[in-house]
Amino acid sequence: MKSLPAAVALAWLAALAAALIHWPLLTMAANRLVPGVPVTGGAALGQVLPAILALSALAAGLLAVSPGRRAGATALALALAAAGLFAWGLGHGAALRMAGQPPAARAGLGAGAWLAAALLGAALGLAVRRCRRPGLGLVVVGLGLVGLGAAGRAGTFDALSLAVEYAARREAVHTALVEHLVLAGGALGLAVPAVILLSLWRRGQDAVGIVIGGVQVVPAVALLGGLVALTGGLLRAVPSLRDLGLSALGPVPAMVGVAAYLLLPLWRGLAAALSAPDPASLDAARAMGLTETQILARLRLPLGGQLLVGALRVATVQAIGLATLGALVGAGGLGRIVFDGMAQFAPDLILLGAVPVVALSLVAERTLSALEDRMRAGLPA
Repeated sequence: MKSLPAAVALAWLAALAAALIHWPLLTMAANRLVPGVPVTGGAALGQVLPAILALSALAAGLLAVSPGRRAGATALALALAAAGLFAWGLGHGAALRMAGQPPAARAGLGAGAWLAAALLGAALGLAVRRCRRPGLGLVVVGLGLVGLGAAGRAGTFDALSLAVEYAARREAVHTALVEHLVLAGGALGLAVPAVILLSLWRRGQDAVGIVIGGVQVVPAVALLGGLVALTGGLLRAVPSLRDLGLSALGPVPAMVGVAAYLLLPLWRGLAAALSAPDPASLDAARAMGLTETQILARLRLPLGGQLLVGALRVATVQAIGLATLGALVGAGGLGRIVFDGMAQFAPDLILLGAVPVVALSLVAERTLSALEDRMRAGLPA
């Protein structure tokens, strides 16, 4: 891997310095509803600001000077230290400014904090790639989550409004997280066998493609509303279905609606996987007397496995995101917290629901990407 161009490293460092020094890192407000007063630079981070900039500059310099693994590992350690100091500095700065304030006061994260976090995350990602160690990205993510969790339990972030909102809704957030995972997992559980069954209808593949492609142009809210109306009509026609737990509102229409959007990436991925072997290989396998089932197990799936995992990766991330809309039809999930925050004009409550969705999506994407890369590396050149 080539070293990072010096101009890119300087631009990254300049953007990070601007975010840390000139952009608002914290916003101090009298309550959760009113706009806050921005707090920038050293007023928010205190004496750790120079250390964060120094560590970041060293990490960027190493990435720009040397493409080696050792330089990448050192840059990774420096970037992790800078990110840790940054998180601690925000929590400590918020605690100092919240001292003596009334209970309704809030110390929120400003735009500079999110921009700086994104820039530090980009540096961590580049350093991980430079190390060229399989699974290292997941290890770094795990260490980051463990570190944030330990700091949170120690009270480092108690003064930040996001932590205040979480403390007030701890059980609700945990319940919503479980509901969200059930919605996304249930939608995948519906979509995968549906795609397999649709792929068996060989003569109707053109019609299948038109139908599941057409679903993609239907707005998600409209589709969910239509499913609620359809389910309500079905229950009126067959009241006995209510005894089975079916309801016009709740997780069932939400799962079906999300699953409908997952059909296209899964269907295309399965079609590409089955078509992965070249015609000559298929002819040779048939000439050897292999049945279609044996060809599927020994040729099509081994060669197209990474394509299937890639399709599953896209569908999983899509399911996690779309499950947020399940709250609109009474299915719960993290979307319920997001929409509660929007109804109350409370940005931190919105983030309390949105941040776990983003984190789940990133973890799913990274995990399945690592599996896809490993399967691709195992194929013969």
